Amino acid sequence: MYLGLDLGTSGVKALLIDAGQTVIGSGHASLDVSRLHPGWSEQNPDDWIRACEEAVADLKARHPREFAAVKGIGLSGHMHGATLLDAADKVLRPCILWNDTRSHAEAAVLDADPRFRALTGNIVFPGFTAPKLAWVKNNEPAVFAEVAKVLLPKDFLRLWLTGEHISEMSDSAGTSWLDVGKRRWSADLLAATSLDEKQMPSLVEGTQKAGALRADLASKWGIPAGIPIAGGAGDNAASACGMGTVGASHAFVSLGTSGVLFAANASYLPNPASAVHTFCHALPNTWHQMGVILSATDSLNWLSEITGKSAGELTAELGDTLKAPSGVSFLPYLSGERTPYNDSAIRGAFTGLAHESSRAVLTQAVLEGVAFAFRDSLEALATAGTTLTRVTAIGGGSRSRYWLKAIATALQLPVDIPADGDFGAAFGAARLGLIAATGADPLQICTAPRTDATIEPDAALGGVYAEAYQHYRALYPAIKVTTA
Repeated sequence: MYLGLDLGTSGVKALLIDAGQTVIGSGHASLDVSRLHPGWSEQNPDDWIRACEEAVADLKARHPREFAAVKGIGLSGHMHGATLLDAADKVLRPCILWNDTRSHAEAAVLDADPRFRALTGNIVFPGFTAPKLAWVKNNEPAVFAEVAKVLLPKDFLRLWLTGEHISEMSDSAGTSWLDVGKRRWSADLLAATSLDEKQMPSLVEGTQKAGALRADLASKWGIPAGIPIAGGAGDNAASACGMGTVGASHAFVSLGTSGVLFAANASYLPNPASAVHTFCHALPNTWHQMGVILSATDSLNWLSEITGKSAGELTAELGDTLKAPSGVSFLPYLSGERTPYNDSAIRGAFTGLAHESSRAVLTQAVLEGVAFAFRDSLEALATAGTTLTRVTAIGGGSRSRYWLKAIATALQLPVDIPADGDFGAAFGAARLGLIAATGADPLQICTAPRTDATIEPDAALGGVYAEAYQHYRALYPAIKVTTA
């Protein structure tokens, strides 16, 4: 048996698979986010440990015999978080999360240094780790002076599991300190934020062993000590391993809290001007690119809170047949946007509202707005040298067939729906745990699930969707002026 532990923003998931990669079961525990000020987003790392223990206990209670046979563990987690430890590995302050934008000024300063884009292949986004450390230095100098180690969230769980400071390439690529082409820390980029390599974890590939389970924790869980812990992956790369998105131009569209259009690459293809993320993949000598939308299902959840109707009730009102755009447009910039604008200050908007704009019309506009944001990412990927011929849909929002029809028509690409199963980040983490424990060929393990159905673009609505997308594109500069 192999265990995948996925540290998400809203909870920890523990998933168990057997040697044939059949999912045996899972456990879950919830997490909360603290937002003390506008643009802030933090979590207490000790809560991650509590949630991990609860998720494992939940899984173990459901499948005690199978859990006792665990032979390898893989890790996945939300990226970019700044987890700061002193020399005794004590947490110095709450972790600043991926969707925290307080360090926008520091990010702009670092991004103006040409070395960052040249070595990382990316814009320095406010959500990345390096500008957060610059913010701590500027605003909490006493804390910064005590920083002995900077860990990413899943690697803080690794420290608890193994006692070792280790990270891997896919997650570390989102810090703005990694030389992404050479897959190693950059001394120059670390020095630009008054840090050095001694304050960073050591690096492995996501498929490699990265520590072993501590004896006391193994005894508590009833499994052998010394079980290998895989390097693992950042959440999107782990999801790609779960979906088999590891070959060149294989791609998925993820409709989660945030939205991701993810494409695997056989070589390093940076193009930071496009605001596409170019990161190392979890597999050796593999990279990936992705466009990122900060509010995907979050946009529908926001409308749900406003209307008092669940997300499922809202989408059900639209029926199954894709409709032509109504003239009401929605820009999903509720917490800023990454691809293609790198704009933490921009905010969302409805335009074209009229007396006859019903709740269903607003829901339709929200789904179309997110679909058009994915089209923005598709265009950015093309600029960065990646052409897609189809995508696979994952994430909670992919349960809405109407939304997938809108995405297929906006992208003008077929959207594949995988057969029922759990192919997300926890499954990808478990696969990496299997590879690290057995030495199996990653390409033989990280295969794609069977396609249950394919949604083709609606040919009859392709033209009006293209017109609506051009209208959508024209709105950003207009609202940027009013929100600047």
